[in-house]
Amino acid sequence: MMFKKILVANRGEIACRVFRTAKRMGIKTVAVYSDADARAPHVLMADEAVRLGPAPAAESYLKAELILLAAKETGADCIHPGYGFLSERESFARACADAGIAFVGPPPKAIAAMGDKIESKKLAKQAGVNVVPGFLGEIADTDEAVRIASDIGYPVMMKASAGGGGKGMRLAYSEQDVREGFEATKREGLASFGDDRVFIEKFIESPRHIEIQVLGDQHGNILYLNERECSIQRRHQKVVEEAPSPFVTPAMRKAMGEQAVALARAVGYYSAGTVELIVSGADTTGQGFYFLEMNTRLQVEHPVTEEITGLDLVEQMIRVAAGEPLSIRQDQVGIHGWSIENRVYAEDPYRGFLPSIGRLVRYNPPLPTPPSPQRTPGSSAGEAGGPNGEVPAFAGATGLDHDAPRIRVDDGVAEGGEVSMFYDPMIAKLVTWAPTREAAIDAQIAALDAFEIEGPGTNIDFLSALMQHPRFRSGAITTGFIAEEYPDGFHGAPADAGLLRDLAGIAAFAATAHADRARRIDGQLGHRLQPPHRWTVRIGGSDHDVDVATDGIAVDGEGLELALEYTPGDRMVEAEIGEDAHLSVRIAPVPGGFRLTTRGASHVARVLPAHVAPYAQHLIEKVPPDLSRFLIAPMPGLLVRLDVAAGDAIEAGQPLAVVEAMKMENILRAEKSGRVKSVSAATGDSLAVDQIILELE
Repeated sequence: MMFKKILVANRGEIACRVFRTAKRMGIKTVAVYSDADARAPHVLMADEAVRLGPAPAAESYLKAELILLAAKETGADCIHPGYGFLSERESFARACADAGIAFVGPPPKAIAAMGDKIESKKLAKQAGVNVVPGFLGEIADTDEAVRIASDIGYPVMMKASAGGGGKGMRLAYSEQDVREGFEATKREGLASFGDDRVFIEKFIESPRHIEIQVLGDQHGNILYLNERECSIQRRHQKVVEEAPSPFVTPAMRKAMGEQAVALARAVGYYSAGTVELIVSGADTTGQGFYFLEMNTRLQVEHPVTEEITGLDLVEQMIRVAAGEPLSIRQDQVGIHGWSIENRVYAEDPYRGFLPSIGRLVRYNPPLPTPPSPQRTPGSSAGEAGGPNGEVPAFAGATGLDHDAPRIRVDDGVAEGGEVSMFYDPMIAKLVTWAPTREAAIDAQIAALDAFEIEGPGTNIDFLSALMQHPRFRSGAITTGFIAEEYPDGFHGAPADAGLLRDLAGIAAFAATAHADRARRIDGQLGHRLQPPHRWTVRIGGSDHDVDVATDGIAVDGEGLELALEYTPGDRMVEAEIGEDAHLSVRIAPVPGGFRLTTRGASHVARVLPAHVAPYAQHLIEKVPPDLSRFLIAPMPGLLVRLDVAAGDAIEAGQPLAVVEAMKMENILRAEKSGRVKSVSAATGDSLAVDQIILELE
């Protein structure tokens, strides 16, 4: 019999995602929450909600006994773990079974077999799956890690045995890298997963990261649901995912899928799971792929698989947990169109992707495609601005013939909420579908332009730049893409002359609107009856003469095919360019002009009346203060280690402190040689962004 009430042992986006499907299936829902999430969307969306404890995950979402108690008190007959937290804890799945509550996931023995990255590789090898060369035993200390790494040959990857999601991983190109990173990897593994064991394996250079989605039932049926390409990563954390892969051939897909199914069958797997593979980009035989790990849970990137197959993976997991057999065969799993997912993170790409926390002063995602008979199952259509409890339309695979690009936003935040330092910094997942890869990419660019977030910094500009990058669009990508294409950091996507001319016209139009408002409100323009319409706009290092007349806008004497509306106070400008082009621009007043954000970059447009502009060159430029002698916290976080004291001599490049933020450790190094004059913070302190840690003489 189908379940009557489901508890989701998770928070945020994934909790909302499971609730949507449960509501559609007529299943009552129960949320759990920490003090930091008391008013979070997933709590408001559920039929019932139970408090777990304080904000830290170790005192709330990782407390299995509290979650089981909540399930018993509310009468929930099944628990979905989501991803992260307890989702891959064998002990939790076993505790659910002992309590008579169904676990919506694989059996405990499969979690145990695949959750230990060392043992899983041994099992994969026995099952006939290709594995990466490496050392799979336990490593006692740093000296042994150095010996093992030397034997394998650099570069090597150090990984927490129980790790996942890009956490507890360090790439080492030398002995020094191993000595600096081994203990940090152990600490991250212990802090995030309760297990400090580390293994080391060969790092395959110029690799692609491909994963196979598997789905099995309790009757011995196991399918592979094609592949996902997850090669665009930063610090081993996935940023962009797509399905299918532009690299994988039908022969490779079949070989990968069959090995994934063989591994799942070897451990008695059922429910949804993912076999992750590393693939040599130079391979053309279809056999140059190696097993990395198996994630015994729903993946963050599952929506792209749903979009090309028409399957609701959460529904399938629930039905499998209830004992139902799969309703499809392998030969019925198809690929329809192309889907891309971008992870919108609270991080500042202009400052080295440092974590950013704070209140969402404004949160307005692009409008998802409205519900229709052609909607792909698994989507969150009709939920603009965050979950609101509405149940989207699901039509099944027969409704996948509609070829118009569509947008899906999976999120678990709302305007006024807070991005907390206690949890993962992902704000939302932006998913697009289209008949072709190029069209799905273009849909992403347009949707990212329309995504409004104010408060914490986000990576939206960076994501847009990725979507526009010629190499990404060609499909010639590897896991080193971001490091290779942005070696000096991200400074915004390049803008061509045509875009800058359009932005100059928009800035001048906005300046005219502000001047007209000033004239109408308090007569700031004196006795003039009309606001100024001739402007000099400096943008991108060049000056443009702009005339905003009643019959149109002209830049440098040439008319612009630009149609737009703007009222002072608007945060977004929607401009039509010619007959078939559209531009969404986020606009914010700044001293002397406007900040215009679109197409992956922010541009400051300085706007002056044409008769005033010649005098601007005589203004004195303000010189920023010299802060080079201070070590400043680049992000809010916890000071977990301080390596120097007052009076110590230091050398350039020397580690000075370690700050933990968003579950990741960040080493702060000296930019120059000198001596420590004073120390202003202590180990264990919670640091604010730009807080001074120490000062050099």
